[in-house]
Amino acid sequence: MFLVLLFLLAFMFPTSTFAAESNDIIRVLTLQDYNTRVVLLGTLLLGVTSGIVGTFMLLRRQTLIGDVVSHSALPGVAIAFLIGEAVSPGSGRSLHWLLAGAAATGLLAVVCVGIIRRYSVVKPDAALATVLGVFFGFGAVLFKTVQELPTGNQAGLQQFILGSASTMIASDVAIIAKATAVVLVLSLLLFKELSILSFDEDFAAAQGWPVGMLDLGLTGLVVGITVIGLESVGILMVALLITPPTAARFWTDNFARMTLVAAAIGGASATVGCLLSAMVPKLAGGPTIVLSGTAFFVLSMLFGTRRGIVQRWLRHAANRRRIGRDDLLRAMYEIIEARLVSADDQSATGNGLNISPSLSGGEATEEESALFAKQAVQISELFNHRSWSARRVRQVIAAAEREGTVRMDSETGWRLTSSGAKTARRAVRNHRLWEMYLISHAEIAPSHVDRDADDIEHVLGTEVIEQLEQLLASRVPPATVPPSPHPL
Repeated sequence: MFLVLLFLLAFMFPTSTFAAESNDIIRVLTLQDYNTRVVLLGTLLLGVTSGIVGTFMLLRRQTLIGDVVSHSALPGVAIAFLIGEAVSPGSGRSLHWLLAGAAATGLLAVVCVGIIRRYSVVKPDAALATVLGVFFGFGAVLFKTVQELPTGNQAGLQQFILGSASTMIASDVAIIAKATAVVLVLSLLLFKELSILSFDEDFAAAQGWPVGMLDLGLTGLVVGITVIGLESVGILMVALLITPPTAARFWTDNFARMTLVAAAIGGASATVGCLLSAMVPKLAGGPTIVLSGTAFFVLSMLFGTRRGIVQRWLRHAANRRRIGRDDLLRAMYEIIEARLVSADDQSATGNGLNISPSLSGGEATEEESALFAKQAVQISELFNHRSWSARRVRQVIAAAEREGTVRMDSETGWRLTSSGAKTARRAVRNHRLWEMYLISHAEIAPSHVDRDADDIEHVLGTEVIEQLEQLLASRVPPATVPPSPHPL
């Protein structure tokens, strides 16, 4: 991942724009510089903690709270600077002062959102947008005022807008480490409670959990981690809260694993962004960290094992092949069955094809499999039976041949193999069980039931088949293929 981003940067920027030579790049990658280690440690802690807290935010559907807090923190930073300068000239840029001011106005903004949502008809998204705009506008005015002061101590406050991770020193990292440690410990101690709150607030309340206090605690964690990240990522901190858990959602359905993956992606995003910013001084640390997280999100969206686009396409293709194979085998079975019934073959009766009831699951005997494997089916018969296009028939037959369920008999004829006959029999039996259920319990007309059964037969599980067998036990003998309720 890191090498890909580095290659893209090298492609986008001329070589002359890189401040460091190859040995300097190696020096950054191997963390030989003290400042690089300090900055990397701070951003890494921030990324990991943001991924964990952001997971609760995402499932709680409060992702924009972080955006409100990050923008609303700006007036607090400006006010804290002014108060610090008034109390002790030269101390206004103290990180303790600035973070305290940011936390105060951030919490005030969250309270304002809550009041508007509770005591007015304004919708939640409108309340969030209104509070964000008011506080950010006020912060911009105060920043302009601060910049025009003659003290000269206000230099560097602009970094709270877009962040500047490279300017962090050891004392800043120590503050970040302490704060993230508190947030991390609280998140782990309240993991079960916050999980229940995130998934089902009503259930948590019914179980006696203090929902209001838990919600307030989660909001406090969001405010805390957002304020901590202002110096390094700035108002883009909301992206570091949302992007890692969103990317993690593509990899797992388990909440605990999702939290771990989100923490890993958050830490990796911070690491990659920090190192790229160190190698290319013109790249701001905050935006680079956010772009690194976006790159991880794109990779997760494409290749995630649970909801990734590639995996979904592969599953869809495999499911389409399976459905096509089942439809082909069922069509061949029914064509052969119609021949045998019309010829009054001794292996067929008007009540369906019977096999030994001692075989479980409706498996065919070797005699029945051999009987169906003797008959060849022409492609023209498949056209008439399924109304498929010639291309679709060839695709399905080619896939079935590769699986070993059909084999070519002549230039235009195909036979079922022994395993194909058993699979076809099972597909026909499941299909007709469902047809009989729809006719007897859903009052579907026999002339329409075939296509209705087609829509669901491919997702019938073992338990559903057993339930159908129990419901239709009086009409379908065990381990038999019932007759078709409509003309084949």
